[in-house]
Amino acid sequence: MNNNNDIAVVVDGLTRRFGDFVAVDNISLRIRKGEVFGFLGPNGAGKSTTIKMLCGLLLPSAGSGVVGGFDIMRQSEEIKKNIGYMSQKFSLYEDLTVEENIDFFSGIYSVPASRAGERKEWVISMAGIEERRNAITGTLPGGFKQRLALGCAIIHEPPMLFLDEPTSGVDPISRRNFWKLIYDISQGGTTVFVTTHYMDEADYCDRLALIYRGKLIAEGSPNELKREYMKRVVLEIEVEKPVAALDTLEKGGVEAAIFGSLIHATVESSDRAADKIKGLLEHTGFTVVKVERIEPSLEDVFVTLIETA
Repeated sequence: MNNNNDIAVVVDGLTRRFGDFVAVDNISLRIRKGEVFGFLGPNGAGKSTTIKMLCGLLLPSAGSGVVGGFDIMRQSEEIKKNIGYMSQKFSLYEDLTVEENIDFFSGIYSVPASRAGERKEWVISMAGIEERRNAITGTLPGGFKQRLALGCAIIHEPPMLFLDEPTSGVDPISRRNFWKLIYDISQGGTTVFVTTHYMDEADYCDRLALIYRGKLIAEGSPNELKREYMKRVVLEIEVEKPVAALDTLEKGGVEAAIFGSLIHATVESSDRAADKIKGLLEHTGFTVVKVERIEPSLEDVFVTLIETA
């Protein structure tokens, strides 16, 4: 049982309306200190609205929340001083040099003069931009710009870091390297709250909440979500013309979705279903390369949950 000293964020019934539209609908969360907490969902699900309320940038329409001991309704300025925040736009000034950006954020976050030089060198080293410290930030490749933005967000060494779609628009290798940095930061004791619509990133998180149309539809560790919500079997199908094949499967009553160039089907029994699927496709004229049972991914979990939401 966790006591309150172990909890970094407490949210109860958090709601945000824009006119008649409910962007965030009665969300409740507990986030432990030092964990990487992933907030996953498709674009428009309510992720950014939630993170803005937790960061003191947007007042809730209803509900309550405490971030790092500060009330989100009454102490938004204290929250801003005690967190790091990085948006998907990287929050940097493109026309400033690397060093000028770091100096600016160092001033914004009131880093003591005695620490500012050391922290600047840490950011430059962490971002791997030793040779680019005088470069105009707008000229940096996406991965370097992303790491610089992260360094600027935590230059004041906050106990909690909020990342809103931080890997959006960068290449897969940069995404993977960025997650290594997030993991290192959390190992140092920083609580990390990260939103993403990339389901493959979910496995990097200690715990997750899945949001869809403003509502939480599942919460737990990656393995817990797979165990609890995937009672059925996932079959991976490699077939020519997968889009056309998917249409054939759906007409045949098979629950399936496209995953890259493959199809994932959710079924009750792998043996009988595999034979049925192969027969259905081949009878319709498709060449089936393979049908095999696989370990469900979190994307499989999410698709299953959305279909029943």
